[in-house]
Amino acid sequence: MDSTGPIVIAGALVGFAVGLTGMGGGALMTPIMVMVFGVNPTAAIGSDLAASVFMKPFGALVHQRAGTVRWDIVRLLLPTAVPAAFGGVFLLRALGDGDDVQQRVKYVVGTALLLAVAGMLARLWLDRRRAVGGAGSEHAEDAEVRVRPVATLLIGLVGGVIVGMTSVGSGSLIIVMLMLAHPRLRANHLVGTDLVQAIPMVAAAALGHLLVGDADLGLAATLLIGAVPGVLLGSFVSSRVAGAAVRWALVVLLTGSGLSMLGAPSAVIVLGCPGAALLGATVAVRDRRTARPRAAAGTADRSAREDVAGRTGPVASAPGARRPR
Repeated sequence: MDSTGPIVIAGALVGFAVGLTGMGGGALMTPIMVMVFGVNPTAAIGSDLAASVFMKPFGALVHQRAGTVRWDIVRLLLPTAVPAAFGGVFLLRALGDGDDVQQRVKYVVGTALLLAVAGMLARLWLDRRRAVGGAGSEHAEDAEVRVRPVATLLIGLVGGVIVGMTSVGSGSLIIVMLMLAHPRLRANHLVGTDLVQAIPMVAAAALGHLLVGDADLGLAATLLIGAVPGVLLGSFVSSRVAGAAVRWALVVLLTGSGLSMLGAPSAVIVLGCPGAALLGATVAVRDRRTARPRAAAGTADRSAREDVAGRTGPVASAPGARRPR
């Protein structure tokens, strides 16, 4: 049975989700290739990386034109991320050959998917905290925040190895680690920087898989037929529609996929998917409740300052002080 059509549709759906949420396609495409189309895990990883090499530049070009790329961070990520992504391929091969290695790769991918879920929930929590702590503050996000060289180099190293081994992490785990290392960096700069540095990193990983014979270029081309227009459509919709509902759906989907890859019993999968969504919802509700009194306090402070300025002028005069003529 010819599966070209369904693979094109799957590529379009994944591309749409990537454009809508900014999340890396590897976390979605690799498990779909393995569980739906029966592709070997190593071939799925290599083919997804090959397709990503051509998908990433579309989003990166948009951010480059908008000036939302921190090139100083990119230059610190690449020296470790690129060789680590290339080396991750051979680390994966060191797990063994044959059916045994395919099962081990499933475990590795399943673990990476659950890490991606944790990264999504952490990103939600960090976004909420930034919104709460920085509401109305010009210092909440700072485009000129100083780079932490050691932390950034380590992020490239860890992220590169994970991407090379699993194709998961370039759009989910790395951006969360960047948020933790540079909490005052603007959100659009985080996304733009992550997209740009991912191009050479993913290319290095794809080259490694191509050299060892894991990448199926025909499969990658088929994915791109649907993925490229899907990314463009998702990017268009994301500027007009909130992607919160899609993100919650991805949390449930990735949790189920990760647990399934790890061979978890059906009962664990059934309970784990809504459990992950419930955890994220709890974080969101708690932060929203915290945001209300802080926002109210900030409004009251501004009103008080405006009232004082209206009665005494731009600067309140001290008793007995002379006013300038």
